[in-house]
Amino acid sequence: MAAAAAAAVGGPQPPQPELPAPGLALDKAATAAHLKAALSRPDNRAGAEELQALLERVLSAERPLAAAADGEEAAAAGGGGGPGAAEEEALEWCKCLLAGGGGYDEFCAAVRAYDPAALCGLVWTANFVAYRCRTCGISPCMSLCAECFHQGDHTGHDFNMFRSQAGGACDCGDSNVMRESGFCKRHQIKSSSNIPCVPKDLLMMSEFVLPRFIFCLIQYLREGYNEPAADVPSEKDLNKVLQLLEPQISFLEDLTKMGGAMRSVLTQVLTNQQNYKDLTSGHGENACAKKSHEKYLIALKSSGLTYPEDKLVYGIQEPSAGTSTLAVQGFAGATGTLGQLDSSDEEDQDGSQGLGKRKRVKLSSSTKDQSIMDVLKHKSFLEELLFWTIKYEFPQKMVTFLLNMLPDQEYKVAFTKTFVQHYAFIMKTLKKSHESDTMSNRIVHISVQLFSNEELARQVTEECQLLDIMVTVLLYMMESCLIKSELQDEENSLHVVVNCGEALLKNNTYWPLVSDFINILSHQSVAKRFLEDHGLLVTWMNFVSFFQGMNLNKRELNEHVEFESQTYYAAFAAELEACAQPMWGLLSHCKVRETQEYTRNVVRYCLEALQDWFDAINFVDEPAPNQVTFHLPLHRYYAMFLSKAVKCQELDLDSVLPDQEMLMKLMIHPLQIQASLAEIHSNMWVRNGLQIKGQAMTYVQSHFCNSMIDPDIYLLQVCASRLDPDYFISSVFERFKVVDLLTMASQHQNTVLDAEHERSMLEGALTFLVILLSLRLHLGMSDDEILRAEMVAQLCMNDRTHSSLLDLIPENPNPKSGIIPGSYSFESVLSAVADFKAPVFEPGGSMQQGMYTPKAEVWDQEFDPVMVILRTVYRRDVQSAMDRYTAFLKQSGKFPGNPWPPYKKRTPLHPSYKGLMRLLHCKTLHIVLFTLLYKILMDHQNLSEHVLCMVLYLIELGLENSAEEESDEEASVCGPERCHDSWFPGSNLVSNMRHFINYVRVRVPETAPEVKRDSPASTSSDSLSSLHNSGTAQVFSLVAERRKKFQEIINRSSSEANQVVRPKTSNKWSAPGSAPQLTTAILEIKESILSLLIKLHHKLSGKQNSYYPPWLDDIEVLIQPEIPKYNHGDGITAVERILLKAALQSRMNKRIIEEICRKVTPPVPPKKITAAEKKTLDKEERRQKARERQQKLLAEFASRQKSFMETAMDVDSPENDIPMEIATAEPQVSEAVYDCVICGQSGPSSEDRPTGLVVLLQASSVLGQCRDNIEPKKLPITEEEQIYPWDTCAAVHDVRLSLLQRYFKDSSCLLAVSIGWEGGVYVQTCGHTLHIDCHKSYMESLRNDQVLQGFSVDKGEFTCPLCRQFANSVLPCYPGSNVESNLWQRPSNRSIQDLIKEVEELQGRPGAFPVSISSETNLSKEMESVMKDIKNTTQKKYRDYSKTPGSPDNDFLFMYSVARTNLELELIHRGGNLCSGGASTAGKRSCLNQLFHVLALHMRLYSIDSEYNPWRKLTQLVEEMNSQQGNEEQQPEVPVLYHDVTSLLLIQILMIPQPLRKDHFTCIVKVLFTLLYTQALVALSVKCSEEDRSAWKHTGALKKNACDAEKSYEVLLSFVISELSKGKLYHEEGTQECAMVSPIAWSPESMEKYLQDFCLPFLRITSLLQHHLFGEDLPSCQEEEEFSVLSSCLGLLPTFYQTEHPFVSASCLDWPVPAFDIISQWCFEINSFTERHAEQGKALLIQESRWKLPHLLQLPENYNTIFQYYHRKTCSVCTKVPKDPAVCLVCGTFVCLKGLCCKQQSYCECVLHSQNCGAGTGIFLLINASVIIIIRGHRFCLWGSVYLDAHGEEDRDLRRGKPLYICKERYKVLEQQWISHTFDHINKRWGPHYNGL
Repeated sequence: MAAAAAAAVGGPQPPQPELPAPGLALDKAATAAHLKAALSRPDNRAGAEELQALLERVLSAERPLAAAADGEEAAAAGGGGGPGAAEEEALEWCKCLLAGGGGYDEFCAAVRAYDPAALCGLVWTANFVAYRCRTCGISPCMSLCAECFHQGDHTGHDFNMFRSQAGGACDCGDSNVMRESGFCKRHQIKSSSNIPCVPKDLLMMSEFVLPRFIFCLIQYLREGYNEPAADVPSEKDLNKVLQLLEPQISFLEDLTKMGGAMRSVLTQVLTNQQNYKDLTSGHGENACAKKSHEKYLIALKSSGLTYPEDKLVYGIQEPSAGTSTLAVQGFAGATGTLGQLDSSDEEDQDGSQGLGKRKRVKLSSSTKDQSIMDVLKHKSFLEELLFWTIKYEFPQKMVTFLLNMLPDQEYKVAFTKTFVQHYAFIMKTLKKSHESDTMSNRIVHISVQLFSNEELARQVTEECQLLDIMVTVLLYMMESCLIKSELQDEENSLHVVVNCGEALLKNNTYWPLVSDFINILSHQSVAKRFLEDHGLLVTWMNFVSFFQGMNLNKRELNEHVEFESQTYYAAFAAELEACAQPMWGLLSHCKVRETQEYTRNVVRYCLEALQDWFDAINFVDEPAPNQVTFHLPLHRYYAMFLSKAVKCQELDLDSVLPDQEMLMKLMIHPLQIQASLAEIHSNMWVRNGLQIKGQAMTYVQSHFCNSMIDPDIYLLQVCASRLDPDYFISSVFERFKVVDLLTMASQHQNTVLDAEHERSMLEGALTFLVILLSLRLHLGMSDDEILRAEMVAQLCMNDRTHSSLLDLIPENPNPKSGIIPGSYSFESVLSAVADFKAPVFEPGGSMQQGMYTPKAEVWDQEFDPVMVILRTVYRRDVQSAMDRYTAFLKQSGKFPGNPWPPYKKRTPLHPSYKGLMRLLHCKTLHIVLFTLLYKILMDHQNLSEHVLCMVLYLIELGLENSAEEESDEEASVCGPERCHDSWFPGSNLVSNMRHFINYVRVRVPETAPEVKRDSPASTSSDSLSSLHNSGTAQVFSLVAERRKKFQEIINRSSSEANQVVRPKTSNKWSAPGSAPQLTTAILEIKESILSLLIKLHHKLSGKQNSYYPPWLDDIEVLIQPEIPKYNHGDGITAVERILLKAALQSRMNKRIIEEICRKVTPPVPPKKITAAEKKTLDKEERRQKARERQQKLLAEFASRQKSFMETAMDVDSPENDIPMEIATAEPQVSEAVYDCVICGQSGPSSEDRPTGLVVLLQASSVLGQCRDNIEPKKLPITEEEQIYPWDTCAAVHDVRLSLLQRYFKDSSCLLAVSIGWEGGVYVQTCGHTLHIDCHKSYMESLRNDQVLQGFSVDKGEFTCPLCRQFANSVLPCYPGSNVESNLWQRPSNRSIQDLIKEVEELQGRPGAFPVSISSETNLSKEMESVMKDIKNTTQKKYRDYSKTPGSPDNDFLFMYSVARTNLELELIHRGGNLCSGGASTAGKRSCLNQLFHVLALHMRLYSIDSEYNPWRKLTQLVEEMNSQQGNEEQQPEVPVLYHDVTSLLLIQILMIPQPLRKDHFTCIVKVLFTLLYTQALVALSVKCSEEDRSAWKHTGALKKNACDAEKSYEVLLSFVISELSKGKLYHEEGTQECAMVSPIAWSPESMEKYLQDFCLPFLRITSLLQHHLFGEDLPSCQEEEEFSVLSSCLGLLPTFYQTEHPFVSASCLDWPVPAFDIISQWCFEINSFTERHAEQGKALLIQESRWKLPHLLQLPENYNTIFQYYHRKTCSVCTKVPKDPAVCLVCGTFVCLKGLCCKQQSYCECVLHSQNCGAGTGIFLLINASVIIIIRGHRFCLWGSVYLDAHGEEDRDLRRGKPLYICKERYKVLEQQWISHTFDHINKRWGPHYNGL
């Protein structure tokens, strides 16, 4: 056959005979046995040759496979069954040969017996559910399969369940990766001694057969691979080949599963180089093998790889290995045999044009790296197999096979080396792949198994240059997407950066390689090699510099950008993954002194790279304006290694710092970022679109901040501590563009900033200084202190759940750092700073989660606004933290007013950074502070309270950190003349505070008020409204100052110097045509910082002389200053605190303060002092206040509305209802008045303009779910537990109805029962009324409203215009006066006989209504339409029970059943009984009265034939009893005793014209009670045993003639028994009936109880009905006395009834006709039925009337039990495991959510089930997400989860995978909403499901 196939393709004929000899073919087993014997002989050459020949034949690769690859037609012609048949034959042969003649299965079992493997090694693919235990794991990648996890003991461990993203393998038993204590029972180390040695002959055949088999597989792979044509991706062809090879690869996979013995044979075969050479070299006469070898070489070459020996042959096409062509070679790959490039290569070539000009990467010329990239030599099957696996883009089956082999140690090493050898090739394939995501996952699936093992990683690093390979491959990969950097000097920049728009970065294609790199760097031995190797470090810094300055933003100044690029996602991800994470990995190994050398290396090469970068971008001293990049990974490497060096390695900081010039350059870019952040928040970048805000947020966001903003701030702190403070401070204000604002003049011009941005930029600059000076994250805090500070900051912004805290706290990104989420320190710090607030449950409230909230002492002592500002992504969080702080102070009574952010003492600085505090003691800062204080005091514009707050904060910081105690005789010997000496004498803040400044010269616009005065040096202080910083000597210019400093440091030639120090006037003010000219004015100031502070105190307190030095009264204040380390209060307290500290630090200050206070001058010009207490607000602030007021009002309004909504929605609390006027029967009201909530008018409901109640109609099957036992059913969690619904109320009623319909007349059956247990219509209202015409126009407006609503207007849905409750219909209110209500109450003294007659007459009157149906009125139309709505609410199957479709009886039955459903449901809402009494729980919101009117109106249309009216049978004796048996063929009517009494009641009531009179009602109830009681007696008689019956028959018969015989149950019972004994009812008791007989002996008490229980449900429903119709309150009572209370309330008990005797139910009877006659008449009907059907007759008599309340299924405590059973459960339709399994919580049915397999007529299974099980309401638990989804009709919503973790949190989609436990309160809330039908009102987020769930 093989030959035939080959011929069909036109291949060469194989030289062998066409088929094996017939004998062989017939009996494979015999042949195998024969060969095995031959091979077992000592001299086995002959056997071996014979076997080889056989294998040649069987496994010939000249197979239709090639045909399949060349085109389908040929394959089809490939004879036989296409390729498949031959393949199967070959596999059969292999199995036979392996087994050596025995059975293959036996062989497998035999091999398994010798499995020594103590490893699990189970390999899984994506989406598999696995576990990770951090307590047991050594490597962070450790994972376990579910089975090993559950078999091991992990109680109390920190573990979680996760869905594997890339696939993985189980590490159980591998002590390199996890601790042995965590191994499961199966893999606890077996000692190898007890595994017997493998017998030689068992696997002998395998050793011969497998090499050929694997070679055959490789040949297939070679044959099947065709180089992709230039334009067509060839995935299709590859997949086809793989499908054909499926059986072969599966066969290999099965072999690996046979255990260790077989794996070691496979390892031998795969790694044996001799075998490989012999079989694959392609030498030899076999043409087929030659061709195959050629294809292999072509494939190698087209991959850009060379086969070393062939270098000479193909040398011509290879470009010389010069630097410029490197990229061509590495990426375009050596060209194919024909020399044309395929398309992807051409693109690469275009990309490489510019490379020649670039600064090349240094290492590219070395040949070593060249060979890394493009030489591959395969020496074994394993190597070539891996090659093809990569070539075919990692097919899942191959990956699984290769991984299944890993438990074999020898294989593991060989495979890892092979993998490393192919690493460069993997990268190339990955770059070209179209499916890079899938491929990435598969690569990581393999590499994580190899590189997580430290021993192995070390070995490969040493032997295979793993690190060199990885770094080189990463470098090459990134080289393909470089572009010229535009930062700084666009024209001449030599720097290249990655282009974030390229697919490589956008799709994260690099992550598998980076993640491998991070993984191996986590091993200490590997990381040390990396840090010691200078060449590698240089290369790595080169790699990092590709990211330096990427994704540059240029500020748009004119119009908004057209296209917002989203490349910033890629940029941030790349910096985090490719730069920061490897950095954290390396840092984790630099923890001790001994590692100092490593840090020195890194810092050295980092600085070199930075210097290169500055040179490349031509950076001198000024950053280019209006551009910013957030990516400075080189700066951050440098910063983090510095920090580590000082913190852990005790290195001297100065020894690793560069010179001053380099420090100046270093600080520029990080500072630029800080200024840009302020600009972005000031809306200066608004034209760049939203994405720039996104970048600013990402930069500080919790996952990025410790790799981004923290290192930047730290680096700035280092620079500040080493540079000249004046220089640094002036740089800051210049970067923030607020230099011009810092003038004492009241007006100024700012050439670089618009006025509206000045305020927020100034705030930004000051805030930055405060952060810079207060933050101690890298300056001396310990890890625990940092964690605590981070946690406090997050908790102060908002209460947080445990998981969001874990997420928000920037953990050290390196997994081995120790601050692992959930680690000891995290939990202990959390419990120290926060209290747990368990979730609260109010029905109707939103679902809350467990939250952590800061403890009081944290607010009191640890709240740190600086940390909060640093960590907030949204500015509103800062406000939120302040609001919460204010609330705390008010509540605890610590401070009533509006507090300022508190001042907090800082952790002491590490000695290395002491220089940072010099910033606080430099004149430049003092001048700025002085100026700002002055401007605030003078009310200049653009200053805010925030500015003042920061100024005071900085002054206080300076006082706290003042250097040495200053001597009072300040001997300030200044060095050379410094420019600011005219301002302040020294640089110490303490002494500068008291220094008075008299005159300042300022430059002001000519229009300024200062200019208009005569004498510039005028001393009059009144008109001095302002000034600019300069002493009398010189204008103070920050810019010039900074330039000068820069110059001092860099001594350049004078010509350059002139160029650089441009006088301020020339470069700033001479903008052509600028506003008014500037002139110089001199202001008189005569203030010092101290005097300004004191005046400020007056100004803030609004009183003159408000400051009084406290020490004048109490000298103690100075001697023992108890300044708390934490201070609450506002500006006034802050000023007082500062003055006190100043006085403490120097006697001079103290004296001066006293002096100033003595001669207090008016603090501000007199015209300014008004009654206003606070400073006058400038426009901006007024606006803001107004805005705040508005917000407050809105918030208040919203909260009011919310509280109204909650009370309106509340299900359970009648007391806080808002009263709604619904007609309640009160005698004095003449007519019910309704308010229309739309037009607001009130009035009665009339025929022409009827009013209606807003109602929601919904079909409900809740009643049908009642069962007769109290315990709810459990959700099945094993195969055995199944739930059968035969005992539910719905099922029982169904059975009963169908029984009746079998034997009795249909129309009569439909009057004997109620329906609506399933799919009954429940009507509820919010109690609001509206005119029906108003409602129609309201609906119209909703229809035209295009806003997306959560409901469908076309289906009549709307929300109540007043309370927004969901509704879908309007129930018309029946116009009626309440006059008759007083008639109703009168006790009637007419005899029951009269009343019975009246009732009968009333029923006979057709349509006796005030509204005659014939004349159509608006009211009757509405009544009809609402009836239609009611019918359409439920499905047809729930209202058509008649055998003749469309019969009127159906409607009749449906209508009275609606009334029944609503009454029964109300009963359930009251808890199943009426003991609590009181008004209806629904309060004013019951609409039963109106509903009754509508139903009655429609019932009257069907008059019951008076013949069949059951009323007759109840109240009259029929003359001749035998007449009924006249017509045998017609089905009889239902006997009265089989009727459902409650149904009869409703029929009777609804048939009487409304309004009904009370005495008629009572009469009906009395009559029906007699029937009910008789039914109870009959049921009792059937239940008891034969002896009991005869005993009772006698005792009762004796009393029959007593006077009250008709009211004695014994007499009646004995009469019933004797009557029924005439029929066959009791006879049928054979043996099988004994089960039904209750063994208990009946005592009189138990019989009385049985009778009462039988009658109670009827009494309850009747009492409810009476309550609704006549508005009487229900009495409350104990459960024991419920019967007697209800019966007296209904008027069944005679009033004179004495309560002394024990109560007997029979005393309520009031027989309308002689009891014995009517009973015997009723019994006769039954006897005549039981003549024929005794069995059924009996079943129909026993009615189960005691239903318990409905419940949802009971759920197990732990979610895992549900998950483990259901997530693997298969769908019953398609037997696959569904993607989204769900389970119904009402009945336990397993369904597929969105599963297409179970779709029926476009309805998916969940929707279908919700209709069948809940008549449109479904409650499903989604197994894979742990959440509950509610389906209600055509809408659905996510309800939330009833399973919470240990911290009271949901885990939607099981993302965290922590153990979840049932939250009983939530489940109760869910059940409550189900029973009370309030899903629609309480859950807000509904959406349409389009039947797709």
